[in-house]
Amino acid sequence: MANKRDYYDILGVSKDVTASELKKAYRKLAIKFHPDKNPGDQEAEEKFKELGEAYEALSDDDKRAAYDRYGHAAFENGGGGGGGFGGGGFHDASDIFSQVFGGAFGGGGGGFEDLFGGGRRRRNPSGRQPGSDLRYDLEISLEEAATGIQKELEIEKLEACSTCNSTGSKSGSGKNTCPTCGGQGAVTRQAGIFIQQTECPDCHGSGQIISDPCPDCHGEGRKTETSRIKINIPAGVDDGTRLRSTGNGDAGMRGGQPGDLYVFLHIKKHEIFDRDGDDLFCEVPMPFATAALGGELEVPTLEGKSSIKIPAGTQGGTTFRLRNRGIKDLRTGGKGDLHVEVQVEVPSKLNSEQKEKLTDFSESIGVKNNPMQESFFEKAKKFFGA
Repeated sequence: MANKRDYYDILGVSKDVTASELKKAYRKLAIKFHPDKNPGDQEAEEKFKELGEAYEALSDDDKRAAYDRYGHAAFENGGGGGGGFGGGGFHDASDIFSQVFGGAFGGGGGGFEDLFGGGRRRRNPSGRQPGSDLRYDLEISLEEAATGIQKELEIEKLEACSTCNSTGSKSGSGKNTCPTCGGQGAVTRQAGIFIQQTECPDCHGSGQIISDPCPDCHGEGRKTETSRIKINIPAGVDDGTRLRSTGNGDAGMRGGQPGDLYVFLHIKKHEIFDRDGDDLFCEVPMPFATAALGGELEVPTLEGKSSIKIPAGTQGGTTFRLRNRGIKDLRTGGKGDLHVEVQVEVPSKLNSEQKEKLTDFSESIGVKNNPMQESFFEKAKKFFGA
């Protein structure tokens, strides 16, 4: 017993823990280390057994009082600390787990997956099983995201079989109880101290066998077909937005409820605009003369062309904001802004006459009329100590 861990430490609680807090702590850790959730993990199985022993000792008032007084010695050889509890030993860890979770394991329980909402669904007495949800990735343009649009999707999915009216039976009444699982939809097997339930391999969880399978759907009540589905994309969606189309997933087996279709949107990269939330950003070239003299500059927007007023002497890199020319907000309905950064465009080819005039112009204005250049040279003088 010298190497045994403290029961309170095992459960991660303090010695003044209440009964409800103790049970909550045990439930959380027992789920984490349950062998069904950690198949083949010997360490997890040992921790699960350790948790069961610790919880059994501390959840019983008399055992807890003895443990608090004598430690693990209270359960050794009849309880050396004074008449302890060694005679009957501790229960199996699975028994403790079943008591805490209301008998969900073994006997009539539905198994680990049923208890925690796992993959296998409980059997429907009619043999119906719900269909699977589907995912569709759709790429749209920035303009479509901004204005909203209706798209028609072409999807291969399981549809209800019209030949057998979703029953799976050629005659419509050829259903019999599965002899393998007795109609339970699951088979049970003993693995050491644990009782495990798995889906029946013959009826695939439905609890029924079709004696005269439909030739078109082979008894499933559904078959793969190409479907066309229209979906409305609201204005303002962003990259990664998920839309749900109820009932447009796979059809359920033998008339079961259909799943849903989830459409994940991806916005194509735009040649002109960048997007940040509801705002748009773009760069627009500006003629040198317009930058120097001022004037009107034509700029693009998602709705078409617009213009901004350029003050005389505008420098490259200056940003102008056009209010409400961005993207619509899905929640508020308001619109973001368009941010236009102007870049001064320098002529790349000049003839001799233009070069001469530009030289005269440059000499005439001097440094005083170039504030950025003047500021730079002042900083340079300080740097070099001139």
